[in-house]
Amino acid sequence: MAAENTSNWESKIQRNPHPDFKAVEASRPPFDNTKTFSYTQTPQPSWTFGAGANHLSTRQDKEKPHRQIDPYSPSRPAHLNYKLLISAIVPRPIAFVSTVSPDGKVTNLAPFSYFTVISHDPPLFIIGFASSLVNPDPTKAKDTLRQLDEVKECTINIISESFLEAANSTAINAPYGVSEWDVSGLTPVYDCEHVKAPRVKEAVFSIEGKLESLRGFESKSTPGKVSSTMAVVEGVKFWAREDAINEEGSLLDIEVLRPISRLGGITYGRVTEGVELPRPDFAKDLGGHEGAAKLERREQVN
Repeated sequence: MAAENTSNWESKIQRNPHPDFKAVEASRPPFDNTKTFSYTQTPQPSWTFGAGANHLSTRQDKEKPHRQIDPYSPSRPAHLNYKLLISAIVPRPIAFVSTVSPDGKVTNLAPFSYFTVISHDPPLFIIGFASSLVNPDPTKAKDTLRQLDEVKECTINIISESFLEAANSTAINAPYGVSEWDVSGLTPVYDCEHVKAPRVKEAVFSIEGKLESLRGFESKSTPGKVSSTMAVVEGVKFWAREDAINEEGSLLDIEVLRPISRLGGITYGRVTEGVELPRPDFAKDLGGHEGAAKLERREQVN
């Protein structure tokens, strides 16, 4: 994204709450790289159908009021919606996107947490950009978006703990033409079969992607201005590190992947603990329509 455009946005949202971040960071415990992924029980293994929230939900919680927030209120600037949503919709996976210019001379590498997989057949992913190709000035579109539109391809790489700092550095507001590969020190690998953009060698999992479509969305706070763009990308080739993937190529070992997610503000998240829950079967577990009727009758009595 253009450096000036990014600086204005960052000044408005004040993402970093710490006047002296390094001093705050120094007061915290060191990163614990000995933590390994482990499983625990669910909060309430004895939970049954119709029981509602588990025991972690208290009566006091249920009695606490909710505040209504109108995202389109005339007195509410759009950046407050941004700050609220990135703190509420968490954790978010991160698309670490690599693109190249049409002539191949300019490369770009940047993280985007408006990202998820939406289909497996075909493999489809969406990447959201708080940026536009059409106005007020197409040259101020995020560099990744511009190159994706021009070349119609990219690689999407998944960020691991082992290169978190390097990945974060690529969010720098560098002017177009400055290589985030140099800024981060990460390694571009030009061995992709279907796209020109390099994949990140340090990434445990990468995707070669072809642009399926782009759609712009008009701002509600500034009518007539296209403020955001959604890219749908089709995955045409996957790259998985051998020590992370099972024999049939269907499961990544999370202990090897060690993925990083995005939370609110400047916070990232780790995955160090999980619970397992089988998907219930209507006939076997609930008892079919008879079991559902029992729950309905119980609700009517209550």
